[in-house]
Amino acid sequence: MKLLEHQAKAHLAGCGVRIPRGRVARTPDEARRAAEEIGGPVMIKAQILAGGRGKAGGVLRAASSTEVEPLARRLLGQRLVTSQTGPEGRLVRTVLVEEACQVDREYYLGLAVDRMNEAVVLSVSPTNGTEIEALAAENPALIFREAADPLAGLQPFQARRAASALGFQGETFKQAVHMILAMERAFMSADAESVEVNPLALTREAFLTALDAKLVLDPNALARHPDLARLQDPAEASPLEARAAKSNLNYIKLPGTIGWMANGAGLAMATMDMIQAAAGGPADFLEIGDRADAGVLTEALQILASDPEVKVVLVNIFAAHAPCETVAAGLVRAVQAAPLRVPVVVRLAGLNAEEGRRILRTAGQDVIVAVDMFEAAAKAVALSRGRTPAT
Repeated sequence: MKLLEHQAKAHLAGCGVRIPRGRVARTPDEARRAAEEIGGPVMIKAQILAGGRGKAGGVLRAASSTEVEPLARRLLGQRLVTSQTGPEGRLVRTVLVEEACQVDREYYLGLAVDRMNEAVVLSVSPTNGTEIEALAAENPALIFREAADPLAGLQPFQARRAASALGFQGETFKQAVHMILAMERAFMSADAESVEVNPLALTREAFLTALDAKLVLDPNALARHPDLARLQDPAEASPLEARAAKSNLNYIKLPGTIGWMANGAGLAMATMDMIQAAAGGPADFLEIGDRADAGVLTEALQILASDPEVKVVLVNIFAAHAPCETVAAGLVRAVQAAPLRVPVVVRLAGLNAEEGRRILRTAGQDVIVAVDMFEAAAKAVALSRGRTPAT
């Protein structure tokens, strides 16, 4: 679960992270009044769950409160298209009106769960943090990392090493250590998956300030944090995400051309790996859990096929709670009830798999049957590229 910028900043501020003074506004008039309270130049920032807002015109500067209302009107009620939203963009319902800081230098600061190292890892960079992903790929030496102990957490000496790596001295060194430890408190107290301050600004007044913040929460831990769970706004989800959530389906949008469905997170991840091993581009991921009846399968297929970027759907089901012929019959009914605009590749495994495959072959030419995972992935990749798959 992602939080909006102003929500993430509120949580960070509660843990001791310095943020600019700001207020959320839902109308141009509210934005003007917020700017009057803050005084001086302000930033007007579109609040959507996507990055790249600045480059897309979603962050505007007003020299005084008199400029705020027309600028806020340019954002509120409009769809902002960024590098992360897709062509449909996201509707701007609120803006954050925030004091404009005079910045001497910008840095990057973040914590995330690193599953490879089985630890929470602190990452900092002494360079401008706006292109941190490209920086990490092109010049990893500019990213300094510290892994926190799973039981003891991030230690003060590690925060001091990170502050030193950023080049801080004197009072700003103390501020950096304080902010890093405050960030870890914010991370742990929310059961977060990741938290970022990007950019972290050193202002001309020599204050370290979080100019932007992102906080991603572990959805499995939301029951422990009802105050944070209430911040989730269904309107911020994409139409397909909202549709999947309504049916209690786990759906994640990815930038590929092969949508895939599986029953179980492990099988879903293995399916994605197999698609990539076959040189394909995995797109929308949908996990249906232990439900494989015709109604669930129909809705899942429709969600995947509704994405205009998807050119083929790959279904990978291990029939553990029902025999394969039951799952196959449900898939046939799903395809016949609502014809899809894309072909479907199906791989079934489990009890009576051969009988399940026989039933699937009666569904028509748009359903392609595969015996194993790699065959299924290879056929899906071929179809995604407009080729006829090998039989």
